[in-house]
Amino acid sequence: MLQHLRTHRYHLLACLLVLTDQVTKVLVKGFNLFGVSHHGMRLGETIEPIGSLVRITFVENPGMAFGISWGEAKIVLTLLTVVIAVALWVYLARLRSAHWTVQLAVALLLAGASGNLIDRALYGVFYGEGPLFYGYVVDFIQVDIPDVTWFGQVYTHWPVFNIADTCVSVGIVLLLLFGGRLPESVSVRHEQPAE
Repeated sequence: MLQHLRTHRYHLLACLLVLTDQVTKVLVKGFNLFGVSHHGMRLGETIEPIGSLVRITFVENPGMAFGISWGEAKIVLTLLTVVIAVALWVYLARLRSAHWTVQLAVALLLAGASGNLIDRALYGVFYGEGPLFYGYVVDFIQVDIPDVTWFGQVYTHWPVFNIADTCVSVGIVLLLLFGGRLPESVSVRHEQPAE
């Protein structure tokens, strides 16, 4: 049993991160489930639990990172994310002998893709706001930055994000730093699962 857990520790980590991501999003957005109700925050509401540097601000993202919208083609984004999440799950299973930084990076990418996929795929139906695959991603972490003017637009804070977004960002940074440790595709394809 312990060996089995050790073999799948990065899959378990990804699942734990997805669970944490979803719990925080549901707490922010609110829920009414099995007779238990939590009102959550109003859209646009801000709470400053540790001062104004890092705030909890409830926003919903209809598209992908940084609010880029896909409009009516959102179903394509959601289905593409399904394919990516499944591919990452399988790829992670084949990376058991890869360096831990590579496994961690892929696990973080898997967690991030899966966390936001759940929002897009199910939140519209769960909250009665839209059909299957057309939900909004819940973002709530707002970090202040020094004011920056870019192409005539003034930015006072980093775009609002969530735990899944953080997982993707850290996973990409790890791959950029340690991508040289990725195994050759042939060795991954023929690698036998650890006993």
